[in-house]
Amino acid sequence: MTDILIRDFHAHIYYDAGDVDRAKELAAEVQQRFGVAVGHFHLKPVGPHPRGSVQMTVPADRFGDVATFLSVARGGLTIFAHASTGDDLADHTRNVVWFGPSEPLDLTIFY
Repeated sequence: MTDILIRDFHAHIYYDAGDVDRAKELAAEVQQRFGVAVGHFHLKPVGPHPRGSVQMTVPADRFGDVATFLSVARGGLTIFAHASTGDDLADHTRNVVWFGPSEPLDLTIFY
């Protein structure tokens, strides 16, 4: 197996307009507990994501702890997490973890 460089992980909290406050609370708790960067809260689909989302950038060495926390603290929200290796298509199709039900992504931006 060749060495694969994982720069970091992205964990995207998905939400609808009525859930944005819960998503903000969860993101703030992850930021406070683990010191991760939290991006902008989008109310509409952005990039490949099918609905409103926020990206949290998680250092590779903290992903296990963050994933463990999100698996039980997500409060019914769906979270899409993926490695960031530089291969965007693979990172959004093969190098992924879903917390909650998976959702179809718009992968056309990667072709």
